Amino acid sequence: MRILNKHLRLQDVTIMYFTALAALMVILVASYQAPTNAVEVSSLKPKPSNPLPPLPMPFRVPLDPRGQLQLAWNISYANQEIYMELRVADLRHGVVLGMSDQGELTNADLVVLWDSGTKSYFGDAWSDSEGRVSLDSQQDYELIEAEQRAEGFYLLFKRPFSTCDPRDYLIEEGTVHIIYGFLDQPLTSLEQLNLSRIHTGVQRVLMLRPDTPPPTLPPDVQTLDVVAPNVIIPNQETTYWCFIHRLPENMPKNHIVMYESVITPGNEAIVHHIEVFECSPDVREVPDYSGSCDDKMKPGKLNFCRHVLAAWAMGAEAFYYPPDAGLPMGGPGSSRFLRLEVHYHNPLIISGRSDSSGIRLHYTPSLRRYDAGIMELGLVYTPIMAVPPKQHTFYLSGYCTSKCTQTALPPGGIHIFASQLHTHLAGRGVRTVLVRGGKELEIVQEDQHFSTHYQTIRVLRKIVNVLPGGFGIMEEMCVNYIHYYPRTQLELCKSHVDPRYLQKYFNFINRFHGNDQCVCGEVSVTEQYSQLQWDAFSGEVLDSLYNTAPISMHCNQSTARLFPGDWEKQPLPVVTSILEKPRYPCEGAPLPTS
Repeated sequence: MRILNKHLRLQDVTIMYFTALAALMVILVASYQAPTNAVEVSSLKPKPSNPLPPLPMPFRVPLDPRGQLQLAWNISYANQEIYMELRVADLRHGVVLGMSDQGELTNADLVVLWDSGTKSYFGDAWSDSEGRVSLDSQQDYELIEAEQRAEGFYLLFKRPFSTCDPRDYLIEEGTVHIIYGFLDQPLTSLEQLNLSRIHTGVQRVLMLRPDTPPPTLPPDVQTLDVVAPNVIIPNQETTYWCFIHRLPENMPKNHIVMYESVITPGNEAIVHHIEVFECSPDVREVPDYSGSCDDKMKPGKLNFCRHVLAAWAMGAEAFYYPPDAGLPMGGPGSSRFLRLEVHYHNPLIISGRSDSSGIRLHYTPSLRRYDAGIMELGLVYTPIMAVPPKQHTFYLSGYCTSKCTQTALPPGGIHIFASQLHTHLAGRGVRTVLVRGGKELEIVQEDQHFSTHYQTIRVLRKIVNVLPGGFGIMEEMCVNYIHYYPRTQLELCKSHVDPRYLQKYFNFINRFHGNDQCVCGEVSVTEQYSQLQWDAFSGEVLDSLYNTAPISMHCNQSTARLFPGDWEKQPLPVVTSILEKPRYPCEGAPLPTS
């Protein structure tokens, strides 16, 4: 095959050369052209029609362990928008901020700041199932301001709660998993970016907060710091540190009216969450202890310190009690021993860092009208309730029945003002519902992006009034610590499936699979579960059992004893009407209100 004619002139060769060179330049220029939907940061001009929200922004959280990234935000319920301010301490070639269902890098809603080597761009983007990033055709993040300050580079932008874009994350009440990443080199095109190939991380926040002003504290309020005693943070990724704090001898009864975190400066990105527990009044003496909560040699009496007084997680603000109620501390029938538990998250394995973080309790001797209480709802801690293996989704429900509330609650009912959801590692979604007469009346709290790594007390938007006869439903394997007033003797209201019906299930499934030598009742429930031949049928029958069989109720007093009555083999409450929440018009998602 002949490529060139031997009679080809030099002029022809020259023309062909320059034609090919021109075509190559067109291709190169096209690859470097500005993205059509992104905003060129240097061309950003202030828009008088978009006034900035009040500064400083009320909510903020460090995103990465080094404190290089900090996210602050403000909420406009009137406009259904959220303003975000991202501070980058040392900006190189860009940064990625995003949201996804459980903190995955795939199928995430992103906003990206990147440079091409000569110019910087800001744009709404998304990642696919392999982490590859593309610019979104619908730009829902609006850049308001970008500037370099002494503390770092600041980006101020906003977006609606709901964008009606199927690639965007719906911002709703509950946990939001924030993902972030750093760009260490320029990008000629955003499509070059794959999140799996850059330094990334995840942080969890409660993004939508109540917008009600905090109550005024009384003039005689005093403070008590329950803090770690100058602990040297262990050089390991995860540590739960326990410390026993003694209240003053013969401390009279007071009311806790507010508490807040006290974080040692410089440790804001390491102190993950903090809890304070009151020890049982029946334990007259608890030995001093400061050490790992997981230490097998720790005093056994620490296990009797389980009554939650205060809980804080990274990003949470101060917790206020309603004006008519306070949490009792001191006085007859109380313990003078408190257990502080601090969770240190130290992924960079920093060593030699000392810490004195904890909780500051604000209390008053001027007692309020009502004692506040904490009640535990949901599932009993027992292996009787289990999630079968290889399940994509499996629901578990715990009940606080009308029989228990009629027995234990006052005729006027109680007022729930806050709650703290809790699950183990399997928990992904949690819902607590008030039901009366078979109809769901009100959702007490719901979190469809729940994480066991982010559990804090959440103030409800409005007080929920619960009258005897209602009960709460918990989805997934979890409990809910509700904060309420007036305080009653009902400490725990939980359930599990009747054990005798569970034994019938084991017997049936073993026989179905040809195992006639059932050891039902001869070994523990845990062993019986492990010996089952699990398949789709076994899981479906277990699900049916949980949703139809009678239940055993734990209607417990604060002394850990049951209220008088028959609590075994109780009928499963029937819910005939499911509550529908207001929805966004496009994707049918719940509409947050102030």
